[in-house]
Amino acid sequence: MRPKIPNFLRIQKWLVLALVTTFLAGCGNDSRDPILGNDGNVVTPPPVVVNPPDEGDPPPDENEDLPPTVVTVIPADNATGVELVGAVISAEFSEGVEALSATDFTISCASPCSNPSGTVTMDADNITATFTITDPAALDASTLYIANIQTATSIATGVALAEPYTWQFTTGEAAVDTPETIRPEVTATDPMTTSPGPTTGVPVNTSISAVFSEEMLADTITDSSFTVTCESPCTGPAGNVSYDTASQSAVFSLDQDLEWETTYTATVHRTVTDLAGNQLAGNQGPAIDASDYVWSFTTSLTPDTTRPRVTITEPVTSDPGPTTDVPVNTAITAVFSEDMLPATITDTSFTVTCETPCLPPVGEVSYVVSSRSAVFTPEQNLEEGSTYTVTVDSSATDSAGNELAGNQDNTANASDYIWMFTTTAAVVPDNISVQSTDPIDAGFMAVCPNASINATFDVPSGTRLNPTTVNDMTFLVVEEANPLNTVTAESIELDVDTGTIATFIPQTQLDQDVTYQVTIVGGADGVKDLIVPGNEMLEDYVWTFTAEAPVESCLLPPDLGTVAPFGNFGGTAGATNEGLLTIINGDLGTTAASTLVTGFVSEPGCEYTITTLNEGQVNGKIYTAPPPPTVACPQDGTAETESIATQARLDAEAAYISLTPANLPGGQNPGNENLGSLTLAPGIYTAQSGAFSIQGGDLTLDGQGNLNAVWVFQMATTLTVGGPGADFPQSVTLINGAQAKNVFWQVGSAATINAAGGGIMKGTIIAQEGVSISTAGNVDIVTLDGRALSLGASVTVVNTVINVPAE
Repeated sequence: MRPKIPNFLRIQKWLVLALVTTFLAGCGNDSRDPILGNDGNVVTPPPVVVNPPDEGDPPPDENEDLPPTVVTVIPADNATGVELVGAVISAEFSEGVEALSATDFTISCASPCSNPSGTVTMDADNITATFTITDPAALDASTLYIANIQTATSIATGVALAEPYTWQFTTGEAAVDTPETIRPEVTATDPMTTSPGPTTGVPVNTSISAVFSEEMLADTITDSSFTVTCESPCTGPAGNVSYDTASQSAVFSLDQDLEWETTYTATVHRTVTDLAGNQLAGNQGPAIDASDYVWSFTTSLTPDTTRPRVTITEPVTSDPGPTTDVPVNTAITAVFSEDMLPATITDTSFTVTCETPCLPPVGEVSYVVSSRSAVFTPEQNLEEGSTYTVTVDSSATDSAGNELAGNQDNTANASDYIWMFTTTAAVVPDNISVQSTDPIDAGFMAVCPNASINATFDVPSGTRLNPTTVNDMTFLVVEEANPLNTVTAESIELDVDTGTIATFIPQTQLDQDVTYQVTIVGGADGVKDLIVPGNEMLEDYVWTFTAEAPVESCLLPPDLGTVAPFGNFGGTAGATNEGLLTIINGDLGTTAASTLVTGFVSEPGCEYTITTLNEGQVNGKIYTAPPPPTVACPQDGTAETESIATQARLDAEAAYISLTPANLPGGQNPGNENLGSLTLAPGIYTAQSGAFSIQGGDLTLDGQGNLNAVWVFQMATTLTVGGPGADFPQSVTLINGAQAKNVFWQVGSAATINAAGGGIMKGTIIAQEGVSISTAGNVDIVTLDGRALSLGASVTVVNTVINVPAE
């Protein structure tokens, strides 16, 4: 092969060749030469070729062997405000270049600044070179830096940069190291804080706890900074103080039960601090000042002996399981029937497993006090097409130390709660959003001073909201005119049915004629769903409302006193159960003798005239007058239990009187004594004829977004639920924040609930002359989410489940 001809010579030869060829082509037409005039008989010479290129030579290329160039740099030339930490310094070339060294690519600055050292790396295509500073904090503030690429050689041609490439940038100002000065707050307590206090009806065996707004310095939470006292002759209780980091909760665990009907004062002292050393902003002074957090409560005559239960799971519990089509990127949640002791909800008491070859997931377990929810968040997606088993161990306890009544044994006994699910493909990420609020934004409807504030979310993934993200840091209420005046939440809860309605319940009533601003926090630190990683809101959601003077719909519930823990109270006449399916999730009582309680059993050995056909379970205690029901149960049927029952009846009677038209006038006529198929807003409803019924359709109670909304139904004579006829059970349905604990039925004579069995009743029934639920021989379970309290005659149930509402 001949030596390579320089480009310009090659171009000249081709130009000569082209000119000659063009000339010869122009000298002939139809075989005649236009210049010579011949007929084509003259021999045409062959084309002239001047040094034609070798066959192996490439075609001419105008860019061949041109040097590479720098086309883009980061930071841009003359950029300002460049970050001091984590700054990216890079250059992109017009073509692939050989790897640059630390001498090829340098960063410099003028004295007294020191030139930063670093390493140079190339991307996969050798197009981009990046200078990584060895010490990420090496850049000085407000300093001009010069980046220089001394040389870079093309991989394709071996040609280097025509000349060094230089650009410059200036760093930003040094960040001001502002110390964290926000004081921690107490966001929830158990027993709850009420204003004015004290909170009443607190079991004598409960633990006392406080939840903080942020992580606290555990060493500052001691028996001297968290105290429980009472006035003489009461003796202040001894106990152990502990701090649970995961739930940010301090717990005062009693060495022995508190004294009956005694007022105690719990104090979290200002000396407790967060991790930055900020002392507590309590409730004894302005939020900007350090102060103690103080609340008081009065004990009842009874201990809490009701076992907690799992009421809702996500994924849902199927029977038989497993639940199918659960996304692999979901968190697992269990919601409990009452407040749990946070320290007992751990990665050993809440586990997720699967069979080999599947590997059990690793994850974090957390407990959310406000929503009574435990959450298992996997570190990575579950395996698709695998079956997982979730277990909440019986060692999980409520605040009184009662172990879990799971689904592996009779509810009287402690047992695990177990459910299973099978996975499918991951859910595609999709942002959540606020769909509606109550109160509405700057709405014209009157907002009660005792109103709660809620937001209903649109959750495209189909899961619930992650309760760990719904708290006092993501749901904020302040006075619009003075944002420093924050509203403290008694609790921030998710609704039980959907898990997509977040409700802020103020600790004290809102001030009249004050406009409040509510913020639901979005973004990475805001509210998310249970998908992993959680889908978030794109931005904060903000709205305002104004609290107005109280109106009828701003009712407060009556004080039930010591009768609050009772699901069944048989007045002065006793209580009877027929069937084997009855469960009372609460206490049972009567001022009558224990012999007038039949068909029930509580703890082992405490049997009240049971038979092979009639045995109902009481997941609490039974309080009656003497004698003890059996030799094996000497603690029941005593003067002490009779005293407790007597006080409970007096408190039930006081509540009944407070609900009558004489003390609660102005009841509405719903337009029909039959409440079936009606939807009723909060308020007082009075039966004009004296009797109410729910027949031919269910009754719906619409809370209109207010979790504090109260319904009172007043009737001089009877309440009949079910029908028409004996074969049609009816139910009471609660929507939009309505809660069973806020529904009350004041019955002048007797109440009959679904005589044919079946159906779900809601609310506390207080009747003068007895309550009858279902009738003998029915196996369809009637559920009462509330209480059946009689002042005189007995309470009779057949295959009935009574769930005392959590207060």
